Amino acid sequence: MSAISLTKMEQTAPALVSLYKSAGASLAEHGLSGQRAAVYLVVDYSGSMRPYYRDGSVQALADRVLGLSAHLDDDGTVPVVFFSTDIDAVTDIALADHRGRIERIAAGLGHMGRTSYHLAIDAVIDHYLDSGARDPALVVFQTDGGPIDKAAAERYLCKAARLPMFWQFIGFGDPHSKQFDFLRRLDELPVPGRRAVDNAGFFHAGTDPRRVSDADLYDRLVREFPGWLSAARARGIVPAP
Repeated sequence: MSAISLTKMEQTAPALVSLYKSAGASLAEHGLSGQRAAVYLVVDYSGSMRPYYRDGSVQALADRVLGLSAHLDDDGTVPVVFFSTDIDAVTDIALADHRGRIERIAAGLGHMGRTSYHLAIDAVIDHYLDSGARDPALVVFQTDGGPIDKAAAERYLCKAARLPMFWQFIGFGDPHSKQFDFLRRLDELPVPGRRAVDNAGFFHAGTDPRRVSDADLYDRLVREFPGWLSAARARGIVPAP
């Protein structure tokens, strides 16, 4: 059973019902129906991201993540971390107030800086630990380029492998860009040589992420989550159901 019912979705966020249905189908296909998880969204606020805020790509991703979260978490909100050189904001998006929410948050932020993955990873870890959550976390981490400190990003992700958190990275932009070489390498870090379990995935959403179909996006968002759950349970990182 989904954490939030179809009826409640229809009442609270009717514009997201089709996303909710598509997310549910993908979760069922991957054996995740009834699974509970704390869902997070991390969005890149570096200067090169300006076009993606302007054309609605970031808002579209936020709406899709809300549609997914409604199956996994019953509070109707998704914590969101905006990051660039530093942490720009730690806030949330909610089913009841999703329209234009990203634009409103971004309007209150300052200078769009560079790209510090490790600070964003640390902010999500702090939020998750402080929340007292008992369910594992699925973190959707969006960026359009590599980090300014690759060693720190790798170190923080490897440390996070000991926590019940899975990191699904999404690249916006040219799939062939060298900017994404680091994320390709991060996705393949050896286990157990560098980390306790494989706690991250990565895929490209291309230069126009809005054109990725809902079904395709949800498939990519959750396809590695079941394998991580099994490995994390085997290692005692996630309690057995």
